[in-house]
This record gives sequence, structure tokens and C-alpha cells, in this order.
Amino acid sequence: MNVLFFLIPIALGLGALGLVAFLWSLKSNQYEDLQGAAYRILDDSDLEPEEQAKIHAGPQQQAKTASR
Repeated sequence: MNVLFFLIPIALGLGALGLVAFLWSLKSNQYEDLQGAAYRILDDSDLEPEEQAKIHAGPQQQAKTASR
């Protein structure tokens, strides 16, 4: 029973901390560009030009270059 005197304030504190973190994320516009992150993962601009050419060549071209 005595342990509840410690656990309840800890639980309330963690809940308040989570609420503060959520409100901070709303205030700092963390949820503004949800579609941008989905498209950013598909961007291959950091690849070398040869790697980009392999990706954009298609499966037939890749099969030809692999058999050489």
C-alpha cells in the first residue's frame, strides 16, 4: 500500500511529461508536412549517377548487364 504513494505521483509526472512533449511538437509544427516525409524516403538524389542509371533502367536492362 505504501508503494502507491510513490507510483501514483510518478505515473502522473510521466503523463504530464508526455503531454508537454506532445504540446511542444504541436507548437513547433512537427506535424505540418506529413506527405513530405513519405516522398523524401523515395528520393535517390544522394546516389551516384551510375546507381541512379541502374535504378531507372528497368529490369530488362539490369538483366542484360548482369549476364555480362
